[in-house]
Amino acid sequence: MTRIDATFARLKAANKKAFVSYLMAGDPDYDTSLEIVKGLPAAGVDIIELGLPFTDPMADGPTIQLAGQRALEAGMTLERTLQMARDFRAVDDVTPIVLMGYYNPIYSRGVDQFLVDAKDAGIDGMIVVDLPPEEDTELCIPAQAAGLNFIRLATPTTDSERLPKVLQNTSGFVYYVSITGITGAAEAEATNVGPEVARIKAATDLPIIVGFGVNTPEKAEAIASISDGAVVGSAIVGKIANGDSPADVLEFVASLAAGAHKA
Repeated sequence: MTRIDATFARLKAANKKAFVSYLMAGDPDYDTSLEIVKGLPAAGVDIIELGLPFTDPMADGPTIQLAGQRALEAGMTLERTLQMARDFRAVDDVTPIVLMGYYNPIYSRGVDQFLVDAKDAGIDGMIVVDLPPEEDTELCIPAQAAGLNFIRLATPTTDSERLPKVLQNTSGFVYYVSITGITGAAEAEATNVGPEVARIKAATDLPIIVGFGVNTPEKAEAIASISDGAVVGSAIVGKIANGDSPADVLEFVASLAAGAHKA
C-alpha cells in the first residue's frame, strides 16, 4: 500500500473528501517553494502534487507555464525537484507526493535511474500528461513495479470506448479533468462534472479526484461533494506569482482545504 492508498483509506474511514494542492517546484525560488510545500499538510492538504518544471508544458495555461519559466530561470531541475521531495520527507513521512509533469526530463535521465531516484526521494506517484496508455511499457508499468502509483487523466472527451484503456493500468486515483482545454482556462461546474464522475465510478473502484477550474473554497466544496476530492493548482500558483508571502499562500490553501473537507 502506497502513501496515496493509505491516505484514501484514512479519508474514507473518516467519511471525508480529499484536498489535493498543486505547486510548481522551485517557484519563485527553491527556498520559498520548499517553505510553502512544508506548510501544506498543516493547511489541510491531503496529497501534494509537485510540478516538474519543463520548457514545453502543453497541457498548462499561462499561470502554470509562467510558474515553470520562473522555476527554470531560478535553476530548478529534475534533480532539484527530487531534492525538494527529500527535504520535505525530512519533516513529513506521511503526506503523499505526486510528481506531475512531462516525459522528456524523465526520459533524458533514464527511466530505470529515475524510478530508483524518485522512490528514494519519497515520491509516491506520477502524473505524466504526455504518455498515453498506448505507451504504458515506457514508464507506467515499470513505475508500478517499482511501487509508485501511476495516475491517469480522464477528460470530458474520454468516451465509453476509450475509458477502459485509460483505466487499464491506473492506480492511486483517477484525475478527472473537469473542462476541455488547458489549466486555468475556465471554471468547473458540479452540475456538469457529477454525471461524468458517476460514469467513471461505474468503471473503477479507484477514487476520482477532480481538477482544472477549481479556484475558490465554495467551488472546492461543490466539486468534492460529487467526487472523492478536489485539486486546486492555478489559483494557488497565481498567489505565488502575485508575490504573496508563504503565510498568505498557505492561508488561502487552508481556506480551499476547508471547503473540500466540508463536502
